[in-house]
Amino acid sequence: MAEERDTFKYHLKDGKKVVHRGITNDLERRETQHQEEFPGSNIQQLGRRTTRDAALKWEREGGKRPYKK
Repeated sequence: MAEERDTFKYHLKDGKKVVHRGITNDLERRETQHQEEFPGSNIQQLGRRTTRDAALKWEREGGKRPYKK
Protein backbone atom coordinates (compact mmCIF):
# COMPACT_ATOMS: atom_id res chain seq x y z
CA MET A 1 0.00 0.00 0.00
CA ALA A 2 1.35 3.41 -0.97
CA GLU A 3 1.97 6.12 1.60
CA GLU A 4 -0.61 8.89 1.73
CA ARG A 5 0.37 12.20 0.12
CA ASP A 6 -0.87 14.49 2.87
CA THR A 7 2.04 16.87 3.48
CA PHE A 8 2.81 20.23 1.87
CA LYS A 9 6.21 21.88 1.43
CA TYR A 10 6.05 25.67 1.60
CA HIS A 11 7.85 29.00 1.69
CA LEU A 12 6.63 31.71 4.03
CA LYS A 13 7.08 35.01 2.22
CA ASP A 14 7.08 38.58 3.49
CA GLY A 15 6.66 40.51 0.27
CA LYS A 16 9.14 38.91 -2.13
CA LYS A 17 11.48 37.72 0.62
CA VAL A 18 11.35 34.11 1.85
CA VAL A 19 11.51 34.27 5.66
CA HIS A 20 10.85 30.61 6.47
CA ARG A 21 10.59 27.22 4.76
CA GLY A 22 8.79 24.23 6.16
CA ILE A 23 6.30 21.40 5.88
CA THR A 24 2.75 20.99 7.16
CA ASN A 25 -0.42 19.01 6.64
CA ASP A 26 -2.62 22.14 7.00
CA LEU A 27 -1.46 25.24 5.11
CA GLU A 28 -4.18 27.57 6.45
CA ARG A 29 -3.51 26.69 10.10
CA ARG A 30 0.24 27.04 9.61
CA GLU A 31 -0.12 30.43 7.90
CA THR A 32 -2.23 31.66 10.84
CA GLN A 33 0.46 30.50 13.28
CA HIS A 34 3.19 32.28 11.30
CA GLN A 35 1.17 35.52 11.29
CA GLU A 36 2.06 35.96 14.99
CA GLU A 37 5.78 36.24 14.20
CA PHE A 38 5.57 37.58 10.65
CA PRO A 39 2.42 39.77 10.33
CA GLY A 40 1.39 40.27 6.71
CA SER A 41 3.32 37.23 5.46
CA ASN A 42 1.80 34.52 3.31
CA ILE A 43 2.49 30.91 2.46
CA GLN A 44 3.47 29.82 -1.02
CA GLN A 45 2.95 26.09 -1.58
CA LEU A 46 5.84 24.33 -3.33
CA GLY A 47 4.77 21.63 -5.74
CA ARG A 48 2.07 19.10 -5.00
CA ARG A 49 1.25 17.33 -1.76
CA THR A 50 3.82 14.68 -0.93
CA THR A 51 4.39 11.95 1.62
CA ARG A 52 5.49 12.88 5.13
CA ASP A 53 8.74 10.92 4.66
CA ALA A 54 9.58 12.75 1.41
CA ALA A 55 8.82 16.12 3.01
CA LEU A 56 11.02 15.35 6.02
CA LYS A 57 13.83 14.32 3.66
CA TRP A 58 13.44 17.66 1.83
CA GLU A 59 13.78 19.49 5.18
CA ARG A 60 16.88 17.52 6.20
CA GLU A 61 18.55 18.20 2.85
CA GLY A 62 18.27 21.94 3.20
CA GLY A 63 14.73 22.76 2.16
CA LYS A 64 14.21 24.34 5.56
CA ARG A 65 16.92 26.87 6.38
CA PRO A 66 16.94 29.56 9.04
CA TYR A 67 16.48 33.13 7.84
CA LYS A 68 17.42 36.40 9.47
CA LYS A 69 14.59 38.79 10.18
